[in-house]
Amino acid sequence: MQMTRPFLKLPIRFDPKALAAEVRALPSSAWTPHPTGFVGNEAVRLVTPGGQPTDDIEGPMGPTENLGRSPYLSEIMAELGAVWGRSRLMGLAAGREVPAHVDTHYYWRTHLRIHIPVITNPGVLFTCGEQTVHMAAGECWLFDSFQWHRVENKGDAQRIHLVIDTVGGGKLPQLMAEAEAGSEDARWFRPGEGRGRPLRFEQVNAPKIMSPWEMRCHLAFLVDQANPDPMLAAVTERVEQFIDAWAAAWAQHGTDDQGQSEYGRLIEQVRQDLAKLGGDRVTLRNRWPLYHMLDQLIFQMALPRAPAQPLQAGSLASARQAAALATSRATG
Repeated sequence: MQMTRPFLKLPIRFDPKALAAEVRALPSSAWTPHPTGFVGNEAVRLVTPGGQPTDDIEGPMGPTENLGRSPYLSEIMAELGAVWGRSRLMGLAAGREVPAHVDTHYYWRTHLRIHIPVITNPGVLFTCGEQTVHMAAGECWLFDSFQWHRVENKGDAQRIHLVIDTVGGGKLPQLMAEAEAGSEDARWFRPGEGRGRPLRFEQVNAPKIMSPWEMRCHLAFLVDQANPDPMLAAVTERVEQFIDAWAAAWAQHGTDDQGQSEYGRLIEQVRQDLAKLGGDRVTLRNRWPLYHMLDQLIFQMALPRAPAQPLQAGSLASARQAAALATSRATG
């Protein structure tokens, strides 16, 4: 989801002492290593597919037993009122960092990521784009994960953030509007204020077969993010032709499995045609290759059972160069 600035501090605050006490009461067995293997990074799973002990990001979401042990965390999520996707407590050891990266995966492109510091210190610095901030305990922040970002813990104690993902809903739109308008009047939300409120969890977070309307939204976003390039118009025109053909097939088949062979043929053809165009050097403002993002947001997700092959060798090489500096499925 698109933001207009690197960071947005929402005008709501939570009790840092109550948060810290609740998190410290969790058993040590609740903490698991970060799935990317970043040294000093660990997490407590709160919302996962089916509430199971997994780091997967697709499938119907549900609360884990760790969220059940955390009534104030649940109240906070209920107060924000969004529909929740995968969510965790994320720990970063003293002297460690989350390396600079961009979240390019479809899941995070379609979600907002909220950070609520639980335990922190002045040496914890979060950089996104050209801006660096320290998030104080109990504050509520959003950041643009489609920009390069990193986290450093230069302090002498572990940092723990509540990190919750959502497509939106509830009070978030109003809180974001107030933050965009420059509101400094943060309301306190204390333990017990939201006791007994139900939580909502997403049941759909990936298309069975992507609609042409969603494709057009992704393409418009990527074209808006693209750097000027002589090849951009030709690439855009070919993808628009693909979407028009997809719309015709969609009108006939919708999400019916019988349409998969035609959908798969359209994906294979557009990949081949884009490779022949040679537009793999077109980049976005965040320096990621346009072809990589077309694959991530459209071709790989349009028909999940279709083979996810790169557009061409140059595109794959560019993506690997960026991936050497970034892990697209990791965030702080």
